[in-house]
Amino acid sequence: MSEEPSASPIPREAPWSAGLRAARANVVPGLIVQGVMLGWVLAYFFYPPTAELLDRLADFKQRWSYAYSGLSAIIAGAFIPELLRIVVFQNRRITRGNFSNLIFTIPFWCFMGVVVDFFYRMQAGWFGAEASFGVVLQKVLVDQFLYNPLFAAPFTAMLYDWKNQGYGSRGIGRFFTVSYYRETVVPTLFATWGVWIPVVSMLYSLPSLLQIPLFGLALSLWVMLYTWMSEKRSHGRITDSST
Repeated sequence: MSEEPSASPIPREAPWSAGLRAARANVVPGLIVQGVMLGWVLAYFFYPPTAELLDRLADFKQRWSYAYSGLSAIIAGAFIPELLRIVVFQNRRITRGNFSNLIFTIPFWCFMGVVVDFFYRMQAGWFGAEASFGVVLQKVLVDQFLYNPLFAAPFTAMLYDWKNQGYGSRGIGRFFTVSYYRETVVPTLFATWGVWIPVVSMLYSLPSLLQIPLFGLALSLWVMLYTWMSEKRSHGRITDSST
């Protein structure tokens, strides 16, 4: 009796294909963030009341230094998405999961806010603080093609995946493998580049003291839109599975 042919393995999606698919999914929110940021940048240069407002914000940033960076990142990355989740998706009901999320996101985004501030200061020291084409180009390339793939993207992916698996130590070694980087981090990079290359180009075109305040605005917009999309997809899957 002849053996039945075994089922052929399901082909795994290439990392760059997954990344391009994620980038396409983020086109609309990315354009919204980029459009709002462009509006603020143009208003800073051509509308004096906006310039006065942002200059006051820059003075506040100068006085509070890294404390400002950490606090603004906490508001943008932790509190805003959690409030959006409570108001829109939980019918204004606060659950234990919201506090669990904040226990993770508050220190994470505080740390990342301080890191970004330090990185921006280092870039200004390396390449200069002027907003010439050459200086901005160097900063964007180092930001998106060194800092992001070597630190920001893998660090964020690993910590969020560790949180989602319940902070357990089992299987944590996979975070430091080539396959994890290829299958998880690379798609994240493609999605990030599509949104943030234009955004950081605009940020680096501003005076140094304004870069972190406007980064906080961009992060707030992006996190709100990303939270909205992810929650909508999650609710859609629940609805589909229950029909």
